[in-house]
Amino acid sequence: MDPATLPDRLAVELVALGVPGTALRVAIDGPRAADPGHFAQALLGPLRALGRPVVLIRADAFWRDAALRLEYGRTDLESFATGWLDVEALRREVLDPVGPGGTAQYLPALRDPISNRATRDPSRLAEPGLILLISGELLLGRDLPFDRRIHLALSPAARRRRTPQEWQWTLPAFDDYDVSADPVRTADVVLRYDDPAHPAIRVDPTP
Repeated sequence: MDPATLPDRLAVELVALGVPGTALRVAIDGPRAADPGHFAQALLGPLRALGRPVVLIRADAFWRDAALRLEYGRTDLESFATGWLDVEALRREVLDPVGPGGTAQYLPALRDPISNRATRDPSRLAEPGLILLISGELLLGRDLPFDRRIHLALSPAARRRRTPQEWQWTLPAFDDYDVSADPVRTADVVLRYDDPAHPAIRVDPTP
């Protein structure tokens, strides 16, 4: 489909969904080469135009402290795949509070992924009906309570072609992720993103 109309179509899909808690918790998952953060940014305007409050949180703002994240080296594949993201903090500080029975008080960021410093951002009160977008890599298959899961899918060849040289070492983690988490099967919306100028979309029926 036309990539220019894709954010508008997905915004309509998201607005039509029910909100089980204070916010609708949406994962925008995909490898670095697909730039899920950029795609999530493109959804902000259409969602606001439809009258819904929306917040984007980058998963790398919930990476573990570098002393733990890089304990086995900067290119340790297992650490990257399972230990960089502080899954419990993301759940505790963001996803659970805006979910059913939560306090609606969430933390927008925990740590700057570049400087490794704590952001010290104050907690925020989620507006009722908020659409909360969480963008990042390897988000699915971790038992995180997302209400909708969008996956930007790249073939292994496209990942190799489009991943920057300094991140090529991470590619085997995504090969394993395709098997272990099977995001193409488990996501609610899959965008085949091998050619961003001509994406294909699959949307599962709303639960």
